[in-house]
Amino acid sequence: MIISGKNSVYEALNSGKTLNKVMIAKNVNDDFSKKIVNLCKQNKVRFDFVDRLSLDKLSSHNQGYVAEVTDFNYCNLEDILNNKKGENNFIVILDNIQDPHNFGSIIRVCECSGVDGIIIENRRSCSVNETVYKTSCGAINYVKIAKVTNINDVIKSLQKQNIWVYACEANGENIFKSNLKGNIAIVVGSEGEGVGTLTKKLCDGIISLPMKGNVNSLNVSTATSAIVYEILRQRNN
Repeated sequence: MIISGKNSVYEALNSGKTLNKVMIAKNVNDDFSKKIVNLCKQNKVRFDFVDRLSLDKLSSHNQGYVAEVTDFNYCNLEDILNNKKGENNFIVILDNIQDPHNFGSIIRVCECSGVDGIIIENRRSCSVNETVYKTSCGAINYVKIAKVTNINDVIKSLQKQNIWVYACEANGENIFKSNLKGNIAIVVGSEGEGVGTLTKKLCDGIISLPMKGNVNSLNVSTATSAIVYEILRQRNN
């Protein structure tokens, strides 16, 4: 897999992720490029200085940095649960999020807010790709992501382990009046379809952001940000 851009390449190196090779534009010679070279040396990663045209063929928005990385290493549900071992679990489940920009933005929010992990479905979600890497601004290197066969089965499993699962949809309980402390997982659906009907029925409740303007919905990554940080706010009070 190819990743590109200053932040993506830096965070991949800084996190210790396995990189096959880093390519740096020949005309780049500043403190940041020296930092990248030093990280390559520390991590024993091969690096080459190449012409900008070669980088542009690999990625059109590379900022002078491109890296070849191994495919993303998905975890399993147990890896996410072991973060907290039954105390204050905080999980985000994505239902049919297909847009890689939204996926990358959600990953970034989850990393910044301390979410234990993200769960996606094999068939109905965007997989980790170059766009997801770049949009996450390196956060993907620090977030556990589990790819599962069926999120409804996962929801049932979480509930058996005393984790409350809430669907994030319109016409639910006002999130600012909901008690979102303790073990919790939220399910976020696509902008077009929302959370699936059966999935909503399985959830312990539905929570909603109040809408005060003329537009009745938010971008899914923006909505996820607001919800995740309200949960974080409640936990810190």
